[in-house]
Amino acid sequence: MPLRRKQVEDSSLRIPVQEQMLTAVLKEMNPKKLLCTSVGRGQTAITASEMFPECEVTCHFMDLFYANATQAVSTVTNLKIVCEPDFPDEIFDHVMIPIRSSGNAELARDRLQSGHMILEIGGRLITATDNEKDTWLHDEMRKLFAKVTRRPVDGGVVYLATKTEALKKVKKFEAEFAFRDEGRLLRLVSRPGVFNHREIDGGARALIKAMVVKEGDHVLDIGCGCGAVAMAAAGRFPSVQALAVDSDCRAVQCTARGAAMNELPNLTAILNCTGDAGEPGTFDLVVGNPPYFSQYQIAFLFLRAAYRALKVGGRVMMVTKTPNWFDEHMPEWFDEIDLQPVSNYYIASGTKLR
Repeated sequence: MPLRRKQVEDSSLRIPVQEQMLTAVLKEMNPKKLLCTSVGRGQTAITASEMFPECEVTCHFMDLFYANATQAVSTVTNLKIVCEPDFPDEIFDHVMIPIRSSGNAELARDRLQSGHMILEIGGRLITATDNEKDTWLHDEMRKLFAKVTRRPVDGGVVYLATKTEALKKVKKFEAEFAFRDEGRLLRLVSRPGVFNHREIDGGARALIKAMVVKEGDHVLDIGCGCGAVAMAAAGRFPSVQALAVDSDCRAVQCTARGAAMNELPNLTAILNCTGDAGEPGTFDLVVGNPPYFSQYQIAFLFLRAAYRALKVGGRVMMVTKTPNWFDEHMPEWFDEIDLQPVSNYYIASGTKLR
């Protein structure tokens, strides 16, 4: 297990090319109040804080893990690291937004528009992509700004633009949709960046279908996304107590809003990047839909957190398309391992007997 953690730590030391490109632009600037986002560990924001000690620098994250990782390596006093669903309700003279070419397009549009809105007139937005042949980001910037400077560099493209007027039309990116669970209609809200924005993931549907919830159960949903699984659990019985956790603050926001929309006072959503939420040994059921990236590191964290959370006799249920990994690793913590095919997925489940 220590080897796995070391691999994650080492990978975090690489500076993304987008952050390198934005950092190179800093020498041309003289910001007084700067907001940066990050696709790494806040490298652009940290460098800006060091270069301009009189500047107020804010580094904005939506994921608590990356916000904490940046906080851990930052030693500058003029850098504020925030983890919030939206940019601060403040005005900035510079905004810097790195964009992954393989990232979420709707989230990129949302952040670019938000960046424009928090700029003062005459303020500058600088963005960078790792796609050397980019046209998409250029087009998106031209929808927001009257003039956009395109600067090709090794590894990608940098775009610079100055705000000359407020936006005439502000686009809404959030969505509301619904699904039925055991005859009850449940309404959901999602936003760009939240897992499976605008629809319920097939894995979540499979997990909801297989999930057995009894009256009075305490249920933990790790990596809740927009909260569909947690809401289904809370909606089965008023006596159920459901706790939904996610490292993405927009996911927590959407889950909390969904709980209010569906009048589910027995559902609580909290921001957490370890999965270790609630009192240890108090849950009857832990569910999760771990992502497939990171070489199963997140799946490992989900299982470890589930073991900590469950009472003896409690059950864990994880949905996956790669059951072999769970079949190999779940016996480290759980007994009575079962792999149940549901639709195009498997539900990997086990019982805590020790």
